[in-house]
Amino acid sequence: MSDTRSLPVPDGLEGDRLDAAIARMFGLSRTRAAEIITAGDVLLDGTEAGKSDRVQAGAWLQVTLPPPPSAPVPRAEAVPGMKIVHEDADIIVVDKPIGVVAHPTVGWTGPSVLEGLLASGVQLATSGAAERQGIVHRLDANTTGLMVVAKSEIAYSVLKRAFKERTVDKRYHTLVQGHPDPLRGTVDAPIGRHPAGDGRWAVVGDGRSSVTHYDTEEAFRAASLLEIKLETGRTHQIRVHMAALRHPCVGDMLYGADPTLAERLGVRRQWLHAVRLGFDHPTEGRPVEFSSPYPDDLAQAVEQLRED
Repeated sequence: MSDTRSLPVPDGLEGDRLDAAIARMFGLSRTRAAEIITAGDVLLDGTEAGKSDRVQAGAWLQVTLPPPPSAPVPRAEAVPGMKIVHEDADIIVVDKPIGVVAHPTVGWTGPSVLEGLLASGVQLATSGAAERQGIVHRLDANTTGLMVVAKSEIAYSVLKRAFKERTVDKRYHTLVQGHPDPLRGTVDAPIGRHPAGDGRWAVVGDGRSSVTHYDTEEAFRAASLLEIKLETGRTHQIRVHMAALRHPCVGDMLYGADPTLAERLGVRRQWLHAVRLGFDHPTEGRPVEFSSPYPDDLAQAVEQLRED
């Protein structure tokens, strides 16, 4: 069922193109916003307008939004290479391989952690949306490493709160281009959708608060191995913040990495691994911590840099 919204153009969008303004106001990609405008589903002060028209603050918008796509239904499907690091009555900790998302999403046809666990007969918490049962945090498809999934309802509730309150210790290792200056620091910069509306995220003034701590573990001629501690968990946060420092993750072409260096090191995705995960057990209260070794492709890249 479509949804019609009527509201004025905010002052902060004065002079923006109509498609860019619609994208910002409703959290759409710019391409999707343009499609809605072209279909005649946007009125500006009561008349149809073109996607490149400039908007004025206070002008009245009437936008008919299409219904959201229906969420995919999880199916039990084995995930090769996914390892179970720990399991008890309340939680299961997995080491996620490359090319696997946390849960099914619209447009994704590959494997997911959720479906892999269902295939192995694991009973997960049913709180939250059906397509995300038990999932309390996520990793990008091509980011490997540790994820905790809730099996009991109380674990789901406690872990969701722990992630929200930033009491979970999430540590990542990433190989970035060049040498950050200073070698240890904090990036405190808000993240939102990239103005281009092409699926990227970026540091933007009206984005959500995002805090990343980094420390150089090892420096090489052309790159640095960093340990990252996240306070927040925004989409692509480490990748966006490293790119904002002009030290993108090696192999991360979406955010400006050098393809020549990636090719030389045999890296075909962003060099980013969730190496440690620590939190208070949701029912026992005791602190627990888990660690994950680098997968072969990332380990080989580091070894090559050391040899160089």
